Parts: sequence; structure tokens; C-alpha cells
Amino acid sequence: MAAFKRILLKLSGEVLAGGAPFGIDAEKVRALAAEVSEVAATGVQIGVVVGGGNIFRGVAAAARSMDRVTADHMGMLATVINSLALSDALEHMGIPTRVMSAIEMHQVAEPYIRRRAIRHLEKGRIVIFAAGTSNPYFSTDTAATLRALEIKADVIAKATRVNGVYNKDPLKFPDAVQYREITYLDVLQQGLGVMDATSIAMCRDNKLPILVFNLNTYGNIMRMAMGETVGTVIR
Repeated sequence: MAAFKRILLKLSGEVLAGGAPFGIDAEKVRALAAEVSEVAATGVQIGVVVGGGNIFRGVAAAARSMDRVTADHMGMLATVINSLALSDALEHMGIPTRVMSAIEMHQVAEPYIRRRAIRHLEKGRIVIFAAGTSNPYFSTDTAATLRALEIKADVIAKATRVNGVYNKDPLKFPDAVQYREITYLDVLQQGLGVMDATSIAMCRDNKLPILVFNLNTYGNIMRMAMGETVGTVIR
């Protein structure tokens, strides 16, 4: 029995690159789609927000000399590419999906309309939210939080490369200590970089829990959806 009726899964763009420095690894995308489809088959309604770092990283050096607004818009378009790649992989597995973009591009994605997104979820479709919030200066973490609140998700499931939230970067410090549970305020006060401060504050103000878990451990998405103790809970 699933612990959540509706979840918002936040993925970094880097996940889709696999072991490469940037780009899209087709095998990684297929493996991720297979795992998400298993959870969807249990009846859990899933919304997804994917970052664009795997694509934007390839042009990051050029973007440093660009206007911030222009660079942010490029990043938003990168998330659309990733969303289409994930949607294609899910559709090949027989899972109905919809890509909904905050920037209108009718030839490739539906425009984001909140009530329509909720209806798709109710019909068992996976909805992939692309192009962030359409506004510069807002991260995909903030976009994920906004969409989670709008669709009334029970939780934000933040997929990372580590097992949860630590007191310091576990990839740099072997003695880093993992938290099993931590408050929003402690995350903000300690400057823990799990999500940006805006998204943490939005979750705190609306009492939306965040589950941070390791995506590289196969089956963690299912375990998280079933309510098993995986990673760290921020509440």
C-alpha cells in the first residue's frame, strides 16, 4: 500500500547524463523511466520536474558572459529537452505522459494549466513539468515546490547522488553525518545545500514535507513511495 497518493519527483538534469559530463545517456533515461513506471503502476500519481544542468553545462562557460535573464531562459529550454527525453522513454514502456511547459511551445508540449495538470494525474498520466516557472532568477527546486503546492502533492521527493541530508558534503568529507529527520529551519540556519532557500521556505510555510534520497540505489523511488525509511525527511 502506497504511503502517498500524489508525489512530485524532483530530478537533477545531471542524472540523465549518466557518467558523462553532459548530454543525455539513453540507457540511464530508460532505467529511470522503468523505475518510475513501476511506481506509477501501483496507482501513485506522479508529477516530475527535471533540471537542465546536463545540457546547460555544455554551454555554461559561454553563459558566464551573458545577461542573467538570457542564461536562465536557456536553462529553462534545457529542461524542456530533458522532459521530452523522459516522456519518450516512459511512453515506450506504455506509460501515458504529458509534458506541460511554463513557456508556451504548442508544437512540443502542452501549456501548463493547473487544473488540466491535476486532471491528467487523476487519469493516471505522469505529468512532467518543464521550463521551470518561466521566470528568471528562480531555480528548478523552486519550480518543483511551486508545482507540488499547486497540484496538492503529498510530498516532494528530491532525488540526489547521496543517501540524504548531511551536516556537510559527504562526497568531500568521509566523516559527514546523515540526518534521518531535520526541520526546515535547521536546513536554512545551517546552510545545507539540499535545495535552495526559497524552496525550503515555501515548503515550511505550507507544511509540505521533503524526502531526500539516493537515486543511484535501484528501487529507492518505490521504497520512498511505499513509506519505507529512505534518506532524510525535512519537515
